[in-house]
Amino acid sequence: MIKKIEHIGVAVKDLESAIRTYRDVLEIPMTKAYESEYTKAKIAFFPLEDCTIELIQPTDSSSLVAKFIERKGEGIHHLCLGVKDIETALRYFESKGLELLDKKPRTTHDNRTIAFLNPKSTNGVLIELMEMEKGNDQNRKE
Repeated sequence: MIKKIEHIGVAVKDLESAIRTYRDVLEIPMTKAYESEYTKAKIAFFPLEDCTIELIQPTDSSSLVAKFIERKGEGIHHLCLGVKDIETALRYFESKGLELLDKKPRTTHDNRTIAFLNPKSTNGVLIELMEMEKGNDQNRKE
């Protein structure tokens, strides 16, 4: 059911500073950045061969990422797993006792289909599920 680790979300306080670290020091090309009104965050993507690093800076102190940074500091915020069929995956994981934060998948700013599992039921890790493109298990290119 799970095809791959699609991306790792990293919560940061200062996106521009983090971009300089990942792009200029680690030399990972950034493919795209945008601001999401839904998540109240600025997001930047750094694709590697088989996985993407997603940097997330909150733009509102009431956002979930801002609260995460307040509680835990900067660092890994979530793990995104690519699945073939997100609806099937949600029903399966729920039947196995995992709590869903999203009962139904939603579409992101860049047309990805995602849903989150509650970290209370996944050993403290916020897990995002993302439907892989039909017929394509390759990492998305921004």
